[in-house]
Amino acid sequence: MSSKAKKKRAPASGDVVTNRRARHKFELVEKIEAGIVLTGSEVKALRGGKAQMTDAYAVVDRGEVWLRNLHIPPYEFATADAHEATRPRKLLLHRGEIERLIGKTAQKGLTLVPVRIYFKGSRAKVELALARGKEGRDRRREIADREVRRELEREFKDRVR
Repeated sequence: MSSKAKKKRAPASGDVVTNRRARHKFELVEKIEAGIVLTGSEVKALRGGKAQMTDAYAVVDRGEVWLRNLHIPPYEFATADAHEATRPRKLLLHRGEIERLIGKTAQKGLTLVPVRIYFKGSRAKVELALARGKEGRDRRREIADREVRRELEREFKDRVR
């Protein structure tokens, strides 16, 4: 056997799925890490990188935080007891964090948006963001600022040459 065959593969690091749309639609005020309650087939599907969180959101309901509209497709090799793809999933936070979130989301215009899902060791984690919706003029201003920045970088590059 070669030495390559004996080595174990390092687990894939980084995000399983990210919500890029959230950064465009919302101004992210504060980020929070939360655990997520999953079934075995959901974990396997996540490890395969199969999930969609474009319409996902989090709500505080009776002292618990729930993640809604997160789409994790059934794991293809699972037995007959496959999970429902868009079921509500409970998020794990400390009581103090939940109380703080209740107070923050009571403020006008703040909502909980999942930004990314990743693995920390063997545990699946969700990064939530307290977010405020952007208006159309805010998005247009952001695009204009980005264009100005690009133009300045191009001019600077040309002068350096």
